[in-house]
Amino acid sequence: MPVVAIVGRPNVGKSTLFNRLLARREAIVYDEPGVTRDRHYGMAEWTGKTFTVVDTGGFMVHDTDPLSSAVRQQIWQAIEEADLILFLVDVQTGLVEEDYRLAELLRPMIDRKPILVAANKADSPQWTWSAAACYELGLGPVYPISALSGLGTGELLDALVARLPERQNPTAEEADARVKIAIIGRPNVGKSSLVNALLGQERMVVSDLPGTTRDAVDSLLRYHGQEIVLLDTAGLRRKARVREAVEFYSMLRTYRAIERADVAVLLLDALEGLQAQDIAILRAAEARRKGLLLAVNKWDAVPKDSQTARVYEEAIRQRLPSFDYVPVVFISAKTRQRIIKIVEWALRIAAERARRIPTSELNEKLLADIARTPPPAYQGRPIKIKYVTQVHSAPPVFAFFTNHPRHVPESYRRFLERRLREHFGFPGVPIGLTFRQK
Repeated sequence: MPVVAIVGRPNVGKSTLFNRLLARREAIVYDEPGVTRDRHYGMAEWTGKTFTVVDTGGFMVHDTDPLSSAVRQQIWQAIEEADLILFLVDVQTGLVEEDYRLAELLRPMIDRKPILVAANKADSPQWTWSAAACYELGLGPVYPISALSGLGTGELLDALVARLPERQNPTAEEADARVKIAIIGRPNVGKSSLVNALLGQERMVVSDLPGTTRDAVDSLLRYHGQEIVLLDTAGLRRKARVREAVEFYSMLRTYRAIERADVAVLLLDALEGLQAQDIAILRAAEARRKGLLLAVNKWDAVPKDSQTARVYEEAIRQRLPSFDYVPVVFISAKTRQRIIKIVEWALRIAAERARRIPTSELNEKLLADIARTPPPAYQGRPIKIKYVTQVHSAPPVFAFFTNHPRHVPESYRRFLERRLREHFGFPGVPIGLTFRQK
């Protein structure tokens, strides 16, 4: 699929244009420079042509801190992998040093790949006329637009798709068939480092500063010929600590990434252990009926003997008795120790989540269990379960037909779930039970 990279200095409206092209709010848009740091991918379509759009961080010349240097590296990687570069400037503030400097870097690429200049914030005829000054960049045609209102974006998109190379576009069904894995957890537990280790490249900005990743970002991993979508997410904090508006939006994006995922991998810091916020994040993923996997990161930094992993896992199980079906793996994103286990487990969990159990097999095994251990009576009247069937997969939901559906106690529901797992497995998969009138 052709790739379009949106580049420019901070706060010219790159993320607003990204959302405009995708026709939905994907990137965080906030009136503060430097909000976008990683490369952020999305799929757009115009006049029947589908292409990938990459939103990038703001290009800054003089900022020398390590994070800004990493952002510049990400911008350059996005430019290198793009088939077309969309250079965005702010017509209202006019051209500044960063614009000229970035134009100098892009100019030698004109013969290799198309470059379009979009003069953003041209919200009136006065600003539309002012866009002509951007020809001074020496990069070709200039398109006055308003990413916020959509003014002029149709003409820009016409020019954009006319310059894109012809490639085979995957169908929506093929795209939907890919397993999606969300890497979730508290800030600074190594989520971006894990994604980079799995991809074998510096795909995410990695910094010791907590909260470096603010958007949920998609990456494509190929594993034995299978395409897997990895979703790196912003670190979730307790709501009371979400003080900046941008942190709040990051939290929302993380929950949306969980909703899009088939499997959520909760990354723990081995040195800090299981925290209350980890449990809250895990419950959020379980509530959305996603496949679940616990990965204990930084295992290379833990002093250990032959029993350390077993003792550590038992401590987790004691604090998470209702999550005893969730597998636990011990990894190091830094040394890449056992990171492939995450992929193997996630694929298995995704397959388990999509399983359908034949009705005859369900009734043969579960009705025998129910006959041996019937549910407690309701007001002296027996509760009888006559029939079981699976009504949904991905996530799996099982319907039990009974004479008193609203009075099956929670303890018996847990008993039925345990019996389902003992007979049919479903590791890492939340199971839904529903009770219907017979």
